[in-house]
Amino acid sequence: MEKDYKSMLDRAYDELPEVLETADRFTVPRADVRSQRRKTYIMNFRFIAKELQRDPQHLMKFLLNETATRGNFDGTRAMFQGRFTRDSIRNLIEIYTNKYVICPVCGRPDTHVIRDKRLSFLQCDACGARSSIGKK
Repeated sequence: MEKDYKSMLDRAYDELPEVLETADRFTVPRADVRSQRRKTYIMNFRFIAKELQRDPQHLMKFLLNETATRGNFDGTRAMFQGRFTRDSIRNLIEIYTNKYVICPVCGRPDTHVIRDKRLSFLQCDACGARSSIGKK
């Protein structure tokens, strides 16, 4: 009986595919960036904030500080004064995600921002870690 089990196990391993695909359950949303004259628009800004599970105003404040420009959020899209490349906006959203969404301990996006007095913390729902992210 032991030989039968071992041979079945060997056969099962032989039938497994060589490379098992790993699918991340979280990907950083891609910004739909469009430029018009001296303004840059992120057309799917609300969708990005929703996917990141963050307040659109917080994301907007971060992007405005990083681009050192003025802009506004009209409920669906974001507008920035000046021309910015698609890659630079996407890179900034990636930086925001790494700083304010991804848990630095376990690497999962299952986090939320909590405030304690004047400081903000990233609280991870997956591993329970609480990491300081400074002032909000």
